[in-house]
Amino acid sequence: MVVETKEECPEDRMEAGEESEPMVAEESTPEVAPVTMKEKELMKEKELKELEVIVEDPSSPTPSIKTKVRIKGRIEEGDGLFEERSTSSASDDDQGASLIQAANLQVDTETSLAILMQVMLPFLVAGLGMVGAGLVLDLVQHWAVFRDVSELFIMVPALLGLKGNLEMTLASRLSTHANLGHLDKKENCLSMIIGNMALIQCQAIVVGFLASVAAVVMGWIPEGHFDLLHALLLCAAALVTASLASLILSLIMVGVILLSRKCSINPDNVATPIAASLGDLTTLGLLAWIASVLYSAKGTDVWLSPLVVVGYLLSLPLWIWLASRNKHTKEVLYSGWTPVISAMMISSMGGLILDYTVSSYKGIAVFQPVINGVGGNLVAVQASRISTALHAVAPLGKLPKFSSELCINPCSAFCARVGHPRTARVLLLLVVPGHLVFMYTISYLKAGHTSLTPIFVVTYLLAAFLQVAILLYVSHVMVHWMWKTSIDPDNSAIPYLTALGDLLGTGLLAMAFHFLYIVGDGDSDLGD
Repeated sequence: MVVETKEECPEDRMEAGEESEPMVAEESTPEVAPVTMKEKELMKEKELKELEVIVEDPSSPTPSIKTKVRIKGRIEEGDGLFEERSTSSASDDDQGASLIQAANLQVDTETSLAILMQVMLPFLVAGLGMVGAGLVLDLVQHWAVFRDVSELFIMVPALLGLKGNLEMTLASRLSTHANLGHLDKKENCLSMIIGNMALIQCQAIVVGFLASVAAVVMGWIPEGHFDLLHALLLCAAALVTASLASLILSLIMVGVILLSRKCSINPDNVATPIAASLGDLTTLGLLAWIASVLYSAKGTDVWLSPLVVVGYLLSLPLWIWLASRNKHTKEVLYSGWTPVISAMMISSMGGLILDYTVSSYKGIAVFQPVINGVGGNLVAVQASRISTALHAVAPLGKLPKFSSELCINPCSAFCARVGHPRTARVLLLLVVPGHLVFMYTISYLKAGHTSLTPIFVVTYLLAAFLQVAILLYVSHVMVHWMWKTSIDPDNSAIPYLTALGDLLGTGLLAMAFHFLYIVGDGDSDLGD
């Protein structure tokens, strides 16, 4: 006689919290999958974990929510990046799931002071690097190669923008992986590093080549004259500069992020500013040196520039092959070109403005890397933090309920008490004192062609503040829009934002210098 039994799958028993033994017949034994030790641990952890949700100021239109997870008598609080949550339209299931994920990340609460202290030092170091880049540009604008091949000025913003297109994007990607714990295992860490290094070289070669082509075309159209030797020099200088600068900065970025992780510092706050600090100075120094060497060899070793161009183009398939074989970079290799190339074209338009303006206002050269670098630096921090928060609480393509609106009121983007608006306020507070430090550093070094008169200081600070405010608001809208449209902002947002920062910064700076020239601020060497 066989007793028929109703079998339950292991998942049903797990959900019920039961570990019942299957009934055994006298003549046959039904096959039932045993409950593994891992499943038992998950069941016990689920039973011991209790989520407590505390709503602060429920009468507010945007109440903040704090979570407490009780695990074996211990309470863990979830706050920090995930503070700003709206309860007006969120369903219990979706809101609860997001809160549980936020709590499980065990992210420490970050106060405004903590964010300021983490961002301020890298920001000042980055700014001094940009001052160095400005001093270099102010010096090299008088070199023979920059006077004879003026299209180099068109390439300057595009090549300096590589830190936003490539290095800051790399820092944002790796910072997200670090915050989510994906770099804790040695095998995953090495795989990500090797794949990203190959990807960066591939992108640097393509962007450098296209930047030189854009510079040649933009310089050729107004003049109506094409010089083949100048075109080859521009192409070779751009390729070598992009490749070497990307290699150096990528290695530094990897080291900074791994060190930040070990020191319990949020890499989102420090990685992108350090990339900015070294990116401008390294790239501009390499461009000036390589262009000068190639210009000197133009009369005797005509073959040098074509050889460099051909060599780099032939190496491109190797980097593509290495990046395509890595699971961490394969998707970016095929889908990450649109933002990088679009950003390069936007930066080149800023370079065109610089090329026309520097001939009339020599003093603009020393400030151009500073204002562009500060804007790109601060907006990259904000974009990286928003992206990390979205990766933690929602799947790509679906916005969390507390961030369902894309185009929010500008006042809400800067004035809300918690969340990303609070970070935006901290970053805005750095603009004026930071630029004052950088301006007076330039003045102390007796660099540039412009005296720091009161009207110049006020006009310059107004342009810089307006640039950063626009960028921070655009970053909030752009990152959330990309997430909603299933575009990973770690790969796409920062290139667009830093390129927009280059265009806004150069345009506003040119307008500021033109305004000062019209009103006559008493600076006799403004256009010297």
